[in-house]
Amino acid sequence: MRQRERPPWKQPVKAALTNPEGGAPAAAETHVEGMSPRDEESPFYVPSVPHILGGLVHRHRSLWLWLGRLETSVLAHELQSISVKMPIYVCGLARSGSTLLHEIISSHPHVATHRMKDYPMVFTPYWWRRATAGQRPQAPRERPHRDKMMITSESPDAIEEMVWMAFFPKCHDPSVCQVMASGDKHPAFESFYQAHLRKLLLAEGATRYAAKANYHVARLPYLAHLFPDARFLIPVRAPAGHIASLMRQHQWFSEGHRKHMRALAYMQRSGHFEFGLDRRPMNLGDRERVRKIFRAWGEGEEVRGWAMSWDMVYGYLARLLASESPVRAAALVVRFETMCAAPVETLRAVAEHCVLPDAERLVERHAPGIHVPAYYQSHFSADELAVIREETAATAALWGY
Repeated sequence: MRQRERPPWKQPVKAALTNPEGGAPAAAETHVEGMSPRDEESPFYVPSVPHILGGLVHRHRSLWLWLGRLETSVLAHELQSISVKMPIYVCGLARSGSTLLHEIISSHPHVATHRMKDYPMVFTPYWWRRATAGQRPQAPRERPHRDKMMITSESPDAIEEMVWMAFFPKCHDPSVCQVMASGDKHPAFESFYQAHLRKLLLAEGATRYAAKANYHVARLPYLAHLFPDARFLIPVRAPAGHIASLMRQHQWFSEGHRKHMRALAYMQRSGHFEFGLDRRPMNLGDRERVRKIFRAWGEGEEVRGWAMSWDMVYGYLARLLASESPVRAAALVVRFETMCAAPVETLRAVAEHCVLPDAERLVERHAPGIHVPAYYQSHFSADELAVIREETAATAALWGY
């Protein structure tokens, strides 16, 4: 009897970890047992304590959800006066300028966010902040992306995804549509999430919350329903430069993961599948498109696979903004090239859209450091540029490219 062909994400693909049982790639723990690299100079080195704690939190999410609810109960009196008002979400494909926007917004004194030191103790944000209150920040170091961005333990981090994964276990399974509509409901998640954000506001003495969350691209109508006054920042970047950056990051992270498997576990547990050995495209409702992306990558057509992924994400966003008035009203599109060429004007527009007071302080602090990245150059051939145009031209035109 002829065997039915397995979907691309269920087949072994070069530079990917796959689950032989099907569905999403296997959890990191099955690949890192017994591996303890000691190269502490590597940007991909993960010390033993956060690695072990990360595994415990990942494997016992129900316990940590219970602890999070207990924390909420204990803090009930303090939380009575705290509400989530106009949360800010930075949502776009990785390497679009999203981290920079997150850092700028989070530097505002009224804004709270998750920070690097919160991993993996995300589920009890107030208690963990109290426990780490006396710690000195680490010395600044360049993050593994090699993009000249310096980080410390206090740097904003995109780890709220851990909360979503605890309630939506298939939210990174590329065989499953990840789009959440305005009418979707999940009372247990919504109660926990609202309380979680309020505890983070209490911990930082802030009035606003901000998050960088690439996967919220698929959840914008749902978030607009949960928080009608939310503000969305949608960074977009011209396809060729964006794809070049994504490919470079994928190469660096794949090399880093092969040498330091704990780094791969860290990314899987914290909800980052943008690049590296466990990259997964978002399923935005077009399963066949996801198949084609996997097929292109599996056959070594990296440029075409990334171009199709760019087109899928930004084509979806363009249609969403055109059809969903609540999302459109809450969103500001931030073009990467415009931010680099006119940082002062761009940051003023961002602060105005997000209703952040004292905008000029943000502008004066951050605008001088924004410029076109020069830490690497893209060297696409004429044929590769033709592939990018073929796959992205129609969608790119919708964004003014």
